[in-house]
Amino acid sequence: MGSIPTMVEVSGGEAKPALSEGQLAWLGMALTPGLGPKRIIEAVEAVKSPSRVFELGLTDLEGLRFPAQAAQFIFDGKARKAAEDEWARVVEQRGTIVTYGCAAYPERLKEIYDPPPVLWVRGDAGLLTRPGIAVVGTRHPTPYGTGIAEMLARDLAARRLIIISGMARGVDTSAHKGALAARTPTVAVWGTGIDVVYPKENRRLAEEILALGGAIVSEVPMGTFPAPQNFPRRNRIISGLSIGVLVVEAGEHSGTRVTARCAAEQNRDVYAVPGNVTNKNSWTPNTLIKQGAKLVATWEDVWEDLPSEVRLELERQSGVASKEEPAASLLPHPVLRPEERMVLDALRADAATQMDELLEKLETELTSSEVFTALFELEMAGRIRSLPGKNFVRTI
Repeated sequence: MGSIPTMVEVSGGEAKPALSEGQLAWLGMALTPGLGPKRIIEAVEAVKSPSRVFELGLTDLEGLRFPAQAAQFIFDGKARKAAEDEWARVVEQRGTIVTYGCAAYPERLKEIYDPPPVLWVRGDAGLLTRPGIAVVGTRHPTPYGTGIAEMLARDLAARRLIIISGMARGVDTSAHKGALAARTPTVAVWGTGIDVVYPKENRRLAEEILALGGAIVSEVPMGTFPAPQNFPRRNRIISGLSIGVLVVEAGEHSGTRVTARCAAEQNRDVYAVPGNVTNKNSWTPNTLIKQGAKLVATWEDVWEDLPSEVRLELERQSGVASKEEPAASLLPHPVLRPEERMVLDALRADAATQMDELLEKLETELTSSEVFTALFELEMAGRIRSLPGKNFVRTI
């Protein structure tokens, strides 16, 4: 039923990728107004071959339960033309498509109720079939949430688990950055076309994801701009691609709840990082833990819960045995000078400390110049982060 497009056409001396008839049909149906994922897949199963859809008469198309407008769109050849034009735009952006009938289509995604018939991909489409964990959460995390999302993503990615998230502001961004810090590929699932970066401030992050061999994935056509309804729908793909979903911070009405619910419906494992009960961002993870999600404090909590065959495969790839590493992080910290230790102890991981407050706290023990020097050294060592307004927070 097709595979990833190969370089078979030659134009002006340059090889250009071409779609098979089956892939063109999948793409054409995905672009047909009024057709949803489930109806498209059921139609292909009924006619046995996706390319047959383009050959059917109007009555036969309506017999597949296609709305009249959709059947007319296909019968008039508009679906095929739309697919050919769309493919030209995909090639121009150095992208590809993975259709439901492709060998490259991830088996885990086929398990969900309404898998997308077509995935638009930039980067390495092969990552979609590798074991991955989704890391999701609020767009407005605390410093603690930002730090722990990055730490857990980094430590899990270092063991060859693919980190999957939505590249939204906040926890999603931190998760991708954690994977990149481990120098491993990560997968970003977008609610826009693969040529429309959202949010715009993450353009550089998108470039880094692709430069390090990662992938950007979407189920919507090229040029699709951010629309509110697209983001809850893409959450089912984030969880569907994953072995499990890890929730870091999210409020009671956060979209992260949609991803967690999708994970539960898809029979995926759900993990959650506990939070301060007085913080509104702790509502979703703490509630999930009460409902049976596994409490996560370090990478080992996720690692030990993975299917044994997955864990053994990843250990062989990375050469790292989990029992040999008691620390939560792969990156050892150097010994601190007494002044650095005092400054570090005065800072918190779950809340920022303002410079004036820090100086006042340490005024009987350190001079201001000693504090400034210690802050500089700690930031260079990655032990703390500076935030706007001369605020500082411990990294986790």
